[in-house]
Amino acid sequence: MPAPKKTKTPMPKQDPGARTSNFNEVALGYTPEQAIAEASRCLSCKNPKCITGCPVEIDIPAFIASVAGGNFREAIIKVKDKNVLPAICGRVCPQESQCEEVCVLGRRREPVAIGRLERFVADWEATMDDICIPECAPPTGKRVAVVGSGPAGLTAAGELARRGHDVTIFEALHKPGGVLVYGIPEFRLPKAIVEREIETLKCLGVKIRTDYIVGRTGTIDELMGSGYDAVFIGTGAGLPRFLGVPGENLSGVFSANEFLTRTNLMKAFRFPEYDTPIKVGRRVAVIGGGNVTMDSARSALRYGADEVTVVYRRSRKEMPARLEEVENAEEEGVKFEFLSAPVGFFGDDRGRLTGMECIRMELGEPDESGRRRPEPVPDSNFKMEVDTVIIAIGQGANPLISSTTKDLDVNRWGYILAEPDSGRTSKAGVFAGGDIVTGEATVIAAMGAGRKAASAIHEYLSSS
Repeated sequence: MPAPKKTKTPMPKQDPGARTSNFNEVALGYTPEQAIAEASRCLSCKNPKCITGCPVEIDIPAFIASVAGGNFREAIIKVKDKNVLPAICGRVCPQESQCEEVCVLGRRREPVAIGRLERFVADWEATMDDICIPECAPPTGKRVAVVGSGPAGLTAAGELARRGHDVTIFEALHKPGGVLVYGIPEFRLPKAIVEREIETLKCLGVKIRTDYIVGRTGTIDELMGSGYDAVFIGTGAGLPRFLGVPGENLSGVFSANEFLTRTNLMKAFRFPEYDTPIKVGRRVAVIGGGNVTMDSARSALRYGADEVTVVYRRSRKEMPARLEEVENAEEEGVKFEFLSAPVGFFGDDRGRLTGMECIRMELGEPDESGRRRPEPVPDSNFKMEVDTVIIAIGQGANPLISSTTKDLDVNRWGYILAEPDSGRTSKAGVFAGGDIVTGEATVIAAMGAGRKAASAIHEYLSSS
């Protein structure tokens, strides 16, 4: 058997020069021939570490073997046995730090492109008339309320429906999908993909109520009093964080949450077809270093900014954004100002942003994240001329549910306290998982939490 190729089969992409003028998906996906070629690189290990590296424990070698043999239908069935959102995960999950990181082939060569293959089989299935709908157990007569329709909530709902439970998702916004629809741009995750995955859940019997704000429209206690036997809270971390520096209230300073919600969920990128205008200036700065930062910076370019600069307080090495997203941003012309942090914004006499003052940083000893702590360099202040700033430094826990739910314990940051392996909270019958428990993490980590909680809820309902 010949040795596998050293490098991954390249992912076809839109040309950088063309894609900054549209919001179409950048990565175009594998052809069947490319997928088979990439799948053939797999070593079919006797002890496949990639499975344990996957938060939802997909049988990765089995589905890849099916792809290598050209049996794409068999491959998608194997993926959906553990993952009800494969087209989403194949696009936005950081496989490079999970399943691909522990791929045995990656010790001497590039690891198998597991995420690209997962995306391929999901997209292949979408072109077929016969969509694979996982089988459901007979009805149990038990009802479960799922709060939030992001990756944790969708996963929990799908897993519970497959076990025969009557599941209703309660979503605060007018569209289901959570961060998948309001936070991730069209060029990285098309909304049609999210809608397609949600339709599969509906085929399992999952019901969705939108425009229902738990904590306002109704409380957790009211849901439980209206006939729901258990509740899963998967609301995510949606409270924007700010810098707390002078000038943050100037016109032209956005939170990434507002900027991306207007862009994605409210379709500002299709103005005037959708009446949600969003205006960026000629010079845009995006503060932060994660995927949300890259999404914001790349969106600003597509809105017509002449210059977009990412300002990050650490070095490139410490950036939490996916490498491919940083590379895509660089290809599109985004600039980077590393080891710098804003200390204030200034504007004109009409309250409009005209610039910001920053200070140089240097890296000290590692902090609780394991990364070296950025520390200000004395007398190193400098100014940048900008007319739009997008603050993308993370999000916190919205207190609405915790403040309206008795007996639900939270930590000092407002995140719900829940057992890691079950999602069980301090309140009987209430489970939680995803970012509302851990703080901001990945889509697949939230899905893994939703899956674990679904198993625990099923056990709870079976014994009650």
